[in-house]
Order: sequence, then C-alpha cells, then structure tokens
Amino acid sequence: MSRIDGGGRGRKRSAIRRAMERIPFTSEEMSSDEFYPTMRAGFPGARKYRWPVAPKDNYYAVFSRETPLWIPTGSDRRMFAPRIDPDNLVRVQVSEANPLKPEEMVGGKDKHGIEWVYIPVAGGSMVRPGKPLLEDANDWEKLVQFPDLDTWDWEGSAASNKAELDGEGRALSVTILTGFFERLISLMDFDNAAVAMIDEDQKDAIKALFERLADLYIDIMKRYKKHFGPRILCVHDDWGSQRSPFFSLATIREMLVPAFSRLVQATHEEGLFFDIHSCGKNEIIVPAYIEIGVDYWSGQSINDRAMLHEKYGGKLILGLDPDVPFADMVTDEEAAAAAKRFVQKYGPSMEKKPFVCPAMGAPIAFLDALYEESRKLYS
Repeated sequence: MSRIDGGGRGRKRSAIRRAMERIPFTSEEMSSDEFYPTMRAGFPGARKYRWPVAPKDNYYAVFSRETPLWIPTGSDRRMFAPRIDPDNLVRVQVSEANPLKPEEMVGGKDKHGIEWVYIPVAGGSMVRPGKPLLEDANDWEKLVQFPDLDTWDWEGSAASNKAELDGEGRALSVTILTGFFERLISLMDFDNAAVAMIDEDQKDAIKALFERLADLYIDIMKRYKKHFGPRILCVHDDWGSQRSPFFSLATIREMLVPAFSRLVQATHEEGLFFDIHSCGKNEIIVPAYIEIGVDYWSGQSINDRAMLHEKYGGKLILGLDPDVPFADMVTDEEAAAAAKRFVQKYGPSMEKKPFVCPAMGAPIAFLDALYEESRKLYS
C-alpha cells in the first residue's frame, strides 16, 4: 500500500523540508498568553505559542515522515465535521462555524435513513434500540438507502466555514463518523452484526455492502477535499472492547481489509493522510491497520502503546502517552517533569518511528514543557 509520501507528491515534501529547517528555539516562543478553546468540556485549553512555523506544517511533517520542530499534540489539529452530513447532526458531533443549538440535539435520521436518539447524559447518540433495519445481511440491497451527495449544500457550507477552515494555522482534519463495521451495527444492532461477520451465509453480502460503502466514502472524501481542502481524513470504526478485539485478525483480514484498503488508497491518491479512529484493546490486530495502509492510529490508553511503538513504529504513526495519567499530575512541577521524561524517552525515536502525543486533557504545564523540551531537542 503506497503512502502519502509516495510518488507524485515530491513538491509537497520539498515544501515541508524547507519549512522544517532547524530553527533554534528562543524563550520568546513561550511568551504568548493566548489559548485555543478547550477541546472538550472540563479539559484545559492549549497555549498558542509563538511558533517558528505554523502548527499544521509541523503536524504534516510527522505524517510525511519528516522530523518536526516539536512533538505535535491534539491541539495542533482542527477537527472539522460539517452539518451537511446528516450523521454529524444526528450524532451531535457537528464541529463547524454554525454549531448545534440545544433544540437540535435530539437525534434523527442519518444519511441511510436510520433513526438515532440523543442521550444527554452520554453526550452522544445511539440507534433507536429494538428495531434493526436488517435481520439478514443478504437483504441490504433491498432495504438500505444511500444518500444523493449532489443534494448536500457543499458550496454553501464551504462559504459559511471559510474562516473556520483556516483553523488558526492548525492541521485540518475531516471526519467520517461511521465506518464499515460501525455502519453494519447501525443497520443490524451489535449482536446481529457481530454474528453476521462470521456467518458463511451472510459474509458475501457483507463484503458487497462494505464495497458499496467504500464507494460512498471515497465520493465523500473527494468532495471534502474539493470544497474544504483538508489534509487528513479520519474514519471512525471501533473494532474492540475494553478487553479484546471483537474479531480475530483472520476475520478482519477477510471482511474489513479489502474495502478499507481501497478507501485508504483512494485517500492517499488524493493527497490526504489517513487516520483511523478505532477504539478497543486492539493490540493484536495492529497488523491489520498496517496492511490497510493507514497513516495514524492513536488508540486508547488501555493499549500498551509503548510496546506498540517499539514493535510497529516506522510502519504506523502512533499516539503515545506519558508515564503517568494526566489526572495524577496534581502540580505543575509533576506535569512538567512528566513531559520532560516523555521527550527523553520517545523524542530521539521520531526520525525512524514518528509519533504524536494526543495529550487529551493534558495540563497546561505538561503542554508547555513538552513544547519547550522537544523544540530544544529538534532544533
């Protein structure tokens, strides 16, 4: 599987190399008192440093397998999810210039006509239970609706989000919230979908459905690129629970890898990087992410990401954690010390095993020390 830094993209890589000249660190970079808004309620924000290059250039450098000027974090990336996709509306995951109003947070029908219900205490939506559209996957061609993307107001959305798409210099990422297995769950409910994935009488139908979904997602991805100009496509498809994956690696290779690989290849051909958002304790199925050709998997902290970095770094960009949870960093001194240990442990591996520190919920003191220490290391 060819990656984003393959043939036909030499000019972009050269531009990144020029931007990533070893610019010495100065203390002035830490003097800003401006902050990005918090990524999630209850989390701290992130400082807008006086960067020597735009955060997006530094972020894309890692994805292009170039040594950055500092270790990127999640705050260097702008997640964009426009309301023109009904999935973003009904799952209350709109992230654009026109945010959802409280009266819009109710759920509704997604782009396949499936009814979702918003659960306020969970801050998200679920398919209305007890009424799966499909009882047998072989019926999908008769029952599953597919959207007419020409009816979505792409031009209007791009115009209303023009300022938003700059992201204040951050890397721009667009999201497809419901991938392949998650879409099957929405059509069949979880237990039926899981059984169907290994049912010899339904597997061929599911493979055909996934290929049809790949066609749809490729079309959406290309329109996202044309109208919004992102560099990263993030697709959500959870493959595991708190204890283990839902399936064997063999099942994933048979059922999910072919259609997913086609989507990733098309994404790379359009000049975008590919990020898979796949929850679960999925350490044993990481080879499938690599075979599909994804650029980045952050994974949840329930995975031994240090082990995965050692074993698979260089084949897959991973999100790495500090050695203590952010909640345990009670003082600024503890947070700064954890960041320094993180840079000492992982920083030197960046050239051969590129990584990101997602830092969701990190204290400001951790982010400040991470930036300063990695700037000094990479300059």
